[in-house]
Amino acid sequence: MKYRNLGKSGLRVSCLGLGTWVTFGGQISDEVAERLMTIAYESGVNLFDTAEVYAAGKAEVILGSIIKKKGWRRSSLVITTKLYWGGKAETERGLSRKHIIEEIVRAMTHVINQGMAMYWGTSRWSAMEIMEAYSVARQFNMIPPVCEQAEYHLFQREKVEVQLPELYHKIGVGAMTWSPLACGIISGKYGNGVPESSRASLKCYQWLKERIVSEEGRKQQNKLKDLSPIAERLGCTLPQLAVAWCLRNEGVSSVLLGSSSPEQLIENLGAIQATVLPKMTSHVVNEIDNILRNKPYSKKDYRS
Repeated sequence: MKYRNLGKSGLRVSCLGLGTWVTFGGQISDEVAERLMTIAYESGVNLFDTAEVYAAGKAEVILGSIIKKKGWRRSSLVITTKLYWGGKAETERGLSRKHIIEEIVRAMTHVINQGMAMYWGTSRWSAMEIMEAYSVARQFNMIPPVCEQAEYHLFQREKVEVQLPELYHKIGVGAMTWSPLACGIISGKYGNGVPESSRASLKCYQWLKERIVSEEGRKQQNKLKDLSPIAERLGCTLPQLAVAWCLRNEGVSSVLLGSSSPEQLIENLGAIQATVLPKMTSHVVNEIDNILRNKPYSKKDYRS
């Protein structure tokens, strides 16, 4: 496993983390969840991500129970969670004082000062909102965010490749990315429709099914077929290629994996093997860009 700093903080996180969205407390059993965490931990993963809203809070409980059962040292793990949606009542969601905070930066500073967390970051915030939080923190001598969780994969690039690099160089905010396989679209399982056992077949994921069968979805599947020969040449699977492609971006501190089976997790973890990530050369990246034709334009080059 390789480790990177989370933004410009001193926190070292595994370049691959394990997420719990959809899976823990929902799509998989507690036994499978324990197996996934064990595989990840034994592979060197120290970053585990969850949220209060995942499976109505069950994901957090399952994650904590497994850590306790395994007897893993809490100091050896980085646990990230998110809050906003909370419960069903109006006073149980959002970021008001009733929920946990009135003013986000002040509340996060309080949480850290009380020893309940070591760092705080944002998820799906705009660059302007993150800059505003940083400015407030500096103005009132409080603690600014250190990272932003953002969606990043072959078909979603603008924010991580254009907006976040500027924030990193200006204020040190790092990128923790999620959905490297675009909710399974890049896995290849949807090349011939939507399998019954897939996430897109679930009633609550009708939006994903609609995305897959749309005209844009069909175009994406065709591009994935064009990428397959590159994966074969590199000696890896298409999902491994997609994860390694995310990791080739040095501005990404960690890529969160979402797996529903041990086999899938082991395959995705293989993206950092010597046979995959080191082969993600500029020539290979250019080949991929020529197929995708969606490389975002940046006015500035922040590499030094």
